[in-house]
Amino acid sequence: MPPRPNLFDFHGVSMSHYFTDNWENIQNFKARPDDVLIATYPKAGTTWVSYILDLLYFSQPDRQKSTPIHERVPFLEIRIPNICSGTELADRVDTSSRLIKTHLPVQLIPKSFWEQKCRVVYVARNAKDSAVSYFHFDRMNLAQPEPGDWNSYLQRFMDGKVVFGSWYDHVTGWWERKQSHPKLHYMFFEEMVEDTGREIDNLCSFLGLTSTAEEKEQIRDLVRFDNMKKNDMTNYSKAKVMDFKISPFMRKGKVGDWKNHFTITQNEQFDEDYKKKMKNTTLQFRTEV
Repeated sequence: MPPRPNLFDFHGVSMSHYFTDNWENIQNFKARPDDVLIATYPKAGTTWVSYILDLLYFSQPDRQKSTPIHERVPFLEIRIPNICSGTELADRVDTSSRLIKTHLPVQLIPKSFWEQKCRVVYVARNAKDSAVSYFHFDRMNLAQPEPGDWNSYLQRFMDGKVVFGSWYDHVTGWWERKQSHPKLHYMFFEEMVEDTGREIDNLCSFLGLTSTAEEKEQIRDLVRFDNMKKNDMTNYSKAKVMDFKISPFMRKGKVGDWKNHFTITQNEQFDEDYKKKMKNTTLQFRTEV
């Protein structure tokens, strides 16, 4: 791997070059009407929802056992040297409905997704667990900027100085878009943990998919955290940019792990900052289930 990338301001959003090097192709990407865009801030259950949707749409055993999830659900904006870019991978997908994932804030999404009236599944996770999960991810992902220590990282997270920018802007920007875009399904990580079966039912309703109770039960079992963590097709163990000696890609998948990281002072400062930044939105989160 080359040295870890630096963070820079890109259209008002903190980014690294791995997500901007292919910008012209990203912005000119040709979405199709039956594409499903999976949008999240990093570490909000992206792989979890990607796997659920992949199983709902394409349950073929060969596909599930031979192709890693990041190839089945291309990551639109990524471009790492000597690896197929996200846009190239998406263009190669030959299924009728393409599942495509993105971490871009709503204002940077290619316009063709809106023009084609594509369905969008957005997943949001509470800020405290997002910060903890992103910190551990940045420690082990060598394609991310150096995270430093937890205390300085938490401050940068609050300031939006992490890749893909401000969590606050991201979750509220997509929440506002939901009000005007009827084909946007806004989900919460905490509700998925609380009742995965219910959330699968809600996804089926939104996407117009029918599955039997038996099929849904099978999916619910396959997407359990422990099963996904053991599954080489979903746990990113084949990704060369990740150092599993530092931390696994799939670490805990819990709600409330922030309590093991935040000091009392950090929690008070975070809560005060959170109130200011979230005072103008109807969006609400739970930090425990």
